[in-house]
Amino acid sequence: MDSLTREFGAVRAVDSLSLEVPAGIVFGFLGPNGSGKTTTIRLLLGLIEPTAGRASVLGFDTRTEAASVRTWCGAVLENVGLYERLSARDNLELYGRIWHLTGAERRARIRTLLDHVGLWDRRDEVVARWSRGMKQRLAIARALVHRPSLVFLDEPTSGLDALAAAALRRDLAALTQQDGATVFLTTHNLVEAETLCAQVAIIDKGRLLQVGTPDELRSRSGPERLEVIGRGFSKELEVQLRARPDVGRVEVSLGRLLIDLASGSQAAPLISLITASGAQVEEARKGRATLEQAFVDLVESAK
Repeated sequence: MDSLTREFGAVRAVDSLSLEVPAGIVFGFLGPNGSGKTTTIRLLLGLIEPTAGRASVLGFDTRTEAASVRTWCGAVLENVGLYERLSARDNLELYGRIWHLTGAERRARIRTLLDHVGLWDRRDEVVARWSRGMKQRLAIARALVHRPSLVFLDEPTSGLDALAAAALRRDLAALTQQDGATVFLTTHNLVEAETLCAQVAIIDKGRLLQVGTPDELRSRSGPERLEVIGRGFSKELEVQLRARPDVGRVEVSLGRLLIDLASGSQAAPLISLITASGAQVEEARKGRATLEQAFVDLVESAK
């Protein structure tokens, strides 16, 4: 993407977006509601044209070679693209025929994909009777039938319960490793992005805020933090902690103490001080901010 821009009347949904996605990884594309994520996917698939700028997907120009882009890509967007009166096997059979796979290729591919998403034993069931999670898993298998080099997934776990979402994440990781495809993933689930994605980009109001690995974004978000779970964190303890040169911000809430650490600071002396004050420590963790906190900090600082 090079200065990719899309306007809808007075609204600039994508604003001078420049980004390069490495091949062979799960790439997370993150942003608040209305930040331009879905519009960007539609631009990259050649479903709409940019107002300005350009994009190249797998070497194809999205303006002039949109059909080639869609031939070499798979996608699961808002509509999962399934025929609900057909069985799971018949859905994949249909898409295999559309992609001109031979009979032997279709049979082998259907078995492989349904095995990987845990649906082979239910291959002859009508899809309309299935849960949303099962339909999403079949939709991802459908998007991979023709072995695309790049797969776009727009909020694939949205609306799923925790167990269904976890199963879908496992399926996605296994399928993409097997096929070697690049995955362009939008999600509001920051834990999901942290687990799956080798790189992430964060956008807001159509503009790129940051791009990097989850570790890089966490490290840019601020200092290391010590999180202490327990009881009895007194005001006197807060005063003592804030007076120390190895401590930055101190935040106390019910049963939780958060301490920003100066560079190179050790946690052990602080935990000793906390226990000596009479507080009861149940758990202590030292580490960088979560990807979720980094995301919130970036979006809020961009306002």
